[in-house]
Amino acid sequence: MKKDSKIYVAGHRGLVGSAIVRRLENEGYTNLVYKTSKELDLRDKGQVDQFFETEKPDYVFLAAAKVGGIVANNEYPADFIRDNLLIQTNIIDAAYRNSVEKLLFLGSTCIYPKLAQQPLKEEYLLTGELEPTNEPYAIAKIAGIKMCESYNRQYGTKYISVMPTNLYGPNDNFDLHTSHVLPALIRKFHEAKESNAPFVEVWGTGSPKREFLYSDDLADACVYLINHYEGNEIVNIGVGEDISIKELAQKVKAVVGYKGEIQFDTSKPDGTPRKLVDVTKLNSLGWKANTTLEDGLEKAYQWFLDNVTVKVN
Repeated sequence: MKKDSKIYVAGHRGLVGSAIVRRLENEGYTNLVYKTSKELDLRDKGQVDQFFETEKPDYVFLAAAKVGGIVANNEYPADFIRDNLLIQTNIIDAAYRNSVEKLLFLGSTCIYPKLAQQPLKEEYLLTGELEPTNEPYAIAKIAGIKMCESYNRQYGTKYISVMPTNLYGPNDNFDLHTSHVLPALIRKFHEAKESNAPFVEVWGTGSPKREFLYSDDLADACVYLINHYEGNEIVNIGVGEDISIKELAQKVKAVVGYKGEIQFDTSKPDGTPRKLVDVTKLNSLGWKANTTLEDGLEKAYQWFLDNVTVKVN
């Protein structure tokens, strides 16, 4: 990408999109375009077509998606599969019809089979059954991957798909009903600290392992890959290390400064037992994550204190 290339970041207000915008601006890219969901409903083909015909972006980061944790995925499966299929289909097709030079599609490691061998290699896609609690979302993301691959094969486009591991950072979703595990824990421990609650309840047994990537690291990887990668195969983005939910809860407790106990509600679902990604391909392409979990948690909690606590207290 040239510094004055017109770059469209879809989903620029979210955890991923906002990190990509920060990275692009920090690297001196000056011609960024984006719209809020009120200004542009990405589920509406007519609106998306008109936007692309008017703006004619050179590059697209497709970070817009309907996302959520186990609770949201369980309660709104139709919303997750419908909205994500619509967003992806509209943007990828409009990008092709308006001669976008390159597009980066953001998937998720939930595309891999529930019981896949660890760490998760890119070639494990479609080799087994998915985790039931987020299957509709995963199927939508798999459809997006295959759409990019198919457009590349049929039309010669340069669309790449990346699979980030669990993400956290500025502009995360801290709503306990719809958030992922790490931001939910930050909010739970903070509110327990503020109210002097004797314990914090954590869903499940605490035994599942998860890998966590700071959002600014993901953004760095995305910009790096759109500039350096043109393969038709998916690329995992992660740190290559994981941690149990129990250990994560203890780390968040320490960062927040909560002094009470942690109790695990074993009647609640654990989700996938483990989700560690193999980052061999990414590392071989010349990129590695550089934010430690401890540093990232400190930054994420500070962002929460600066931006969220006024709304929830």
